[in-house]
Amino acid sequence: MLEIIIPLIIFIISFIIIPGLRIVMQYEKGIIFTFGRYTSTKEPGLRWFVPVIQSMQKIDMRIMTVDVPKQEVMTKDNIPVNINAVVYFKVKNPENAVIQISDYIIAVIQQSQSALKDVIGTNDLDTVLSERKRIGEEIKNIVDLATEKWGIDIEAINVQEIELPEDMKRAMAKQAEAERNRRAMIIAAQGEVESAQKMLEAAETLEKSPVTMQLKTLQTIKDISTSPSQTIALLPIEISNLLKK
Repeated sequence: MLEIIIPLIIFIISFIIIPGLRIVMQYEKGIIFTFGRYTSTKEPGLRWFVPVIQSMQKIDMRIMTVDVPKQEVMTKDNIPVNINAVVYFKVKNPENAVIQISDYIIAVIQQSQSALKDVIGTNDLDTVLSERKRIGEEIKNIVDLATEKWGIDIEAINVQEIELPEDMKRAMAKQAEAERNRRAMIIAAQGEVESAQKMLEAAETLEKSPVTMQLKTLQTIKDISTSPSQTIALLPIEISNLLKK
């Protein structure tokens, strides 16, 4: 009897129990199909299914990131730009992600490309350049609505790079340079006005104070007296006042 039981036990362990063992990681779910039909979802841990009769497909439940390839899109004001983006998403319903669509990652990329083109086409270039966050949120809402039936949750879509045509880059560079020059001229003019105002205030102060005027004159004489080529003539203050009259 034992000669029959022992080989049978070895057969069961070798060809039924061991092949049916699977480890489902903490970040995964295991989808069980019995004769090709979905029957259950296995939680993380050591799990077993019946070989041949059943099969298991494991689904990663973590947030995933995929790049939306760069594509040329026409803005509302008919300017072609090359734009790429990054999509953050996760599977919230593993059964639908397996049953409803063959490759949900490719589907998310294609939906994002289509939504990106639609949203950019309804905004002009200035809006696209200045409101990336809002545009990314608008694209996310469109893609999230389309992928919900597949059990996919779109966490965020970030517009990464916006590449302008070369002639547009040159035009914007010239505009920026002209703006910098204009601001520099305004700042220089403001400096001249402030300087003239200070000189006027100083002249008015010296005119009201003869003593201050005399001290300023003596300081000027001191400054120029260091040059041997200068000849200085000093007049008494009374004579200077008579000359002014």
